[in-house]
Amino acid sequence: MGEPTEADVRVGASGEAPLDGIPRQRAATAEPARGPSTRATWPWHPWRLLPTPTGTPFTFWYATVVLVTSLIAEHADPSLVHALHQGSSTDVAHLVRNPVLVLVASALWVVGGVFSPYGIGFLLALTALERRLGGMRTAGVFLLGHVLATLCTEIPVGLAVLAGHLPESSLHRLDYGISYGVGACVGALAGLLTPWLRWPILITFGGALIGDLIAFEDPMTDWGHLLALGVGVAMWPVVRRWGRRRTVSAATGRDAAQGSLLAAIRRGRDVV
Repeated sequence: MGEPTEADVRVGASGEAPLDGIPRQRAATAEPARGPSTRATWPWHPWRLLPTPTGTPFTFWYATVVLVTSLIAEHADPSLVHALHQGSSTDVAHLVRNPVLVLVASALWVVGGVFSPYGIGFLLALTALERRLGGMRTAGVFLLGHVLATLCTEIPVGLAVLAGHLPESSLHRLDYGISYGVGACVGALAGLLTPWLRWPILITFGGALIGDLIAFEDPMTDWGHLLALGVGVAMWPVVRRWGRRRTVSAATGRDAAQGSLLAAIRRGRDVV
């Protein structure tokens, strides 16, 4: 056998000669062991279920007001509490005289206190919705459900009194609380969740409302709850569009912040 040629020396460890036109070739190396995935993950934090003054300011301060009114309702003189509730009632008589005032005032109370089902639902639903839509849009969903459900239940009462089907005493009743707004927010939030969360929430909440209606203890208010839930469900196309816009805006803001940071680092290096 003769001495190895230059081509023989350049044969790789695999026994294959290098390709023509490629001056140098590295031998294949073993694939490095894969470490933990660098893919972004979003850990679930239980405290994000509750409002904070910086993350969800609308829900936080609104909940603070509701907490204060709940303490008043629990500890103040019963005659004073009854007078406040009566003055905040969105019955037909008050809606005719001071519609804006009573619509706002009635949304400052929660029937049963902050630990009632609607009090807890208020915290959870509005917090989750505000984290996805922002404070102004969450307030809009709440207000729309509160106002529409109130008008859709009280206007028929007024018309029935005018037609002589109901007595005039029906114009004066206690109708106050955050429940209509909460129902609309629950319905709107369901449209932003994954199906495995959306449908159990809707079935559970809607089933409870239907059960109350069947019990026939306060049918007008119970119809208002169902109407408020329907308002929230009807807003799915709108809230989904709002949610996409907010996500895009947040991503754009993060990219801009990262770009500014990189630019600042480069300028610092240039100075050094």
